[in-house]
Amino acid sequence: MACARVPLDEQQVTEPGPLGKEHTVPALHPVRKEERCFVPYKSPPEDGSPAEVEEFLEHAKFITEDLEWLLTLPHDKFWCQVVFDESLQRCLDSYLHHAPRGLDPATLPSSPAVADMQRSVHRAVFLTFLRMATHKESKENFITAAVFGEIIYENFLFDIPKILDLCVLFGKGNSQLLNKMIDNIFTQQPSYYSDLDETVPTVLQVFDTILGKCGLHCEGATAMEPMKLGTHKQPTAMTMSQQELVDLILYLCDSTTTIHAFLDIFPAACSSFHSHNFLSRLTSFYETAVPDLEKAVRKRNFDDKSLQEDLWKRLSHSCRKMVETAHLLLHHTCLQPILEGFAILFLCPFRFLSDYDEQFPIADDVSLLQQALPVIDETRTSYLLQGVESAWESVGRRKPQKAMLDVPLKGNNVSCVIITCLPLMSYLKNYYANGAICPVSEAELESLLSCIRDLLPDLGEGFLLACLHEYNYNSELVINNILEDRLAPNLDKLDRELPNVMDSRSNVFDDDEFDVFRRDKVDMSRIWKGRRKGESAREMLNDKQHVAEQRARYQAYETVVDEVVIEPGESAEAYGLDDYDDEYDDTYDMNQVGANDLDGDSLLNRRPFTVPQVLRKGNKAQDDEEGEDEDEEETLPFVQDPALLRERAEARRATMQQRKGFRPERPSNVVGKPKGQGQTLETFLDRRKKEASKSRTSNHNRRTMADRKRNKGMIPS
Repeated sequence: MACARVPLDEQQVTEPGPLGKEHTVPALHPVRKEERCFVPYKSPPEDGSPAEVEEFLEHAKFITEDLEWLLTLPHDKFWCQVVFDESLQRCLDSYLHHAPRGLDPATLPSSPAVADMQRSVHRAVFLTFLRMATHKESKENFITAAVFGEIIYENFLFDIPKILDLCVLFGKGNSQLLNKMIDNIFTQQPSYYSDLDETVPTVLQVFDTILGKCGLHCEGATAMEPMKLGTHKQPTAMTMSQQELVDLILYLCDSTTTIHAFLDIFPAACSSFHSHNFLSRLTSFYETAVPDLEKAVRKRNFDDKSLQEDLWKRLSHSCRKMVETAHLLLHHTCLQPILEGFAILFLCPFRFLSDYDEQFPIADDVSLLQQALPVIDETRTSYLLQGVESAWESVGRRKPQKAMLDVPLKGNNVSCVIITCLPLMSYLKNYYANGAICPVSEAELESLLSCIRDLLPDLGEGFLLACLHEYNYNSELVINNILEDRLAPNLDKLDRELPNVMDSRSNVFDDDEFDVFRRDKVDMSRIWKGRRKGESAREMLNDKQHVAEQRARYQAYETVVDEVVIEPGESAEAYGLDDYDDEYDDTYDMNQVGANDLDGDSLLNRRPFTVPQVLRKGNKAQDDEEGEDEDEEETLPFVQDPALLRERAEARRATMQQRKGFRPERPSNVVGKPKGQGQTLETFLDRRKKEASKSRTSNHNRRTMADRKRNKGMIPS
């Protein structure tokens, strides 16, 4: 049996020989392999007959039982079976080749039994590959790291195509496990990096093949053999057969999905793709091939419209994955290659650039770089952002604006947003009631949300935020309760697609009657669009309620008392005054310092309080006017008569003109006498002067130019 603390590759075990004599062999030896035949995998039938369904269920059951038996073997027996059983490797390879992908019709099984059996096979295959990628299961069961690398590499237990298939098949929901698994494979056997470098040109050849099938060619592609004279012209996406077009789009969809899944799960591979100028080739292919393929899918006649819809769906999915792949290449390399990558984007045509900016705004990336590198060249970043705007203009599209709260609300949209926000506000109000704050930082909170969204991408950020608050920011507990449908009752009432509307804000509208962030209920009768029903402009203007409210305010200042006369027998305390019996410095008792200075009115002369005229009542206003008339004779007017001032100014002006000998200009008289009674010479001269002066301010000198033409004989008199 295996010895403790000794790696499997150094262990020796005793096995019975063919004649019953025991002999010692290595723990990893073909004679220790169990005789068991693993059957290859076949994909589920698409709307098959009951016989086909029964055949699949029986076939898949054999695979599931065999793999579960394999997983229960001890460490040494498991590796003997994995290394020396060729039928096991054929079974695993067949599943990687034929298992349905995300967009395949087989992903929607025809019966629940087929779906359950497919999930069982899927789980067993994944656990098998996971154990095969683990060289140390415990302190007693492990393989030397260098020997483990040789075993998996020399026996082809893993290779780059298998790793790509593993990512696209098991990446959804298992990204962290796959990342550790692939990272361990590349760490223990660095030769896989060399294989990856040799695989990237093969991946690029996929783009060249698609372009060649469509009769296209883009910059950077491998040199193709020139077409000989007299040969037939290559078919295009519009002229090739329908089956060839279907196969081409399926090939593109599968390739782009696989590449994106691999780079997303294992970002360390981005450097290998970047070293082969993959981003430039990808953008050129996108700009060259996608328009032709989209045109062919839209304009060709398909007998089956469902096939046309499926092709359009796959082509759109491929475009999205190519854009996301470019985003991964930019963000999983160092900062300088990011800037170089942006430069590559701007060198290619604008179609890809606008699609990329729509999904991953380049302005956000530039802002992140400016924060990380304060010395970054602003001229260069400005040029990049201007290039993005030019790309949107060149393709004739409008750049989408930020949604949600950045969009101004109109009409009934206000009430819709308020009603949507109320459930989440009602739940989180109790959490913040006593001044509670988030126990994790903003970066940690974003990391928790990102971890949950990787497994549950359909859930809204607002719903996940509420779950984290409920379960004390334990992401594993949140995921477990969501998957097992054991959420708290208050969380079950929330919309699972609810976005995050709890962005912090502080302004003058906090705690008002429409503050949905702090109120459970909002009076919807106070929200309307346009003029409120039952009101008119005349009624609104005739409403003087605000005048009555201001009258009470001014009446508080109406009574001003300079001195309080205390009657005999009354104390000062009745008027709020205190007796001050202490020693007092009476230096200023009789001398009001500064009160009677010449720089202004006396401080001792208080102007009586005057009630505004709009607030006066009839009798009181008349009494006040009579009182003002009596005081008019005793005081000087505050403002002099304007007519008297104008008369004095005119007299001063006439005196000055007479002193200087100025003769006033004679007044012009162009009206003259009524028609038919003749005009005086003065009237004739005034009219002529006015006619000649018109050209100074209007008519564009038409009078002057007409006189010049007439003087030169160009116009007959």
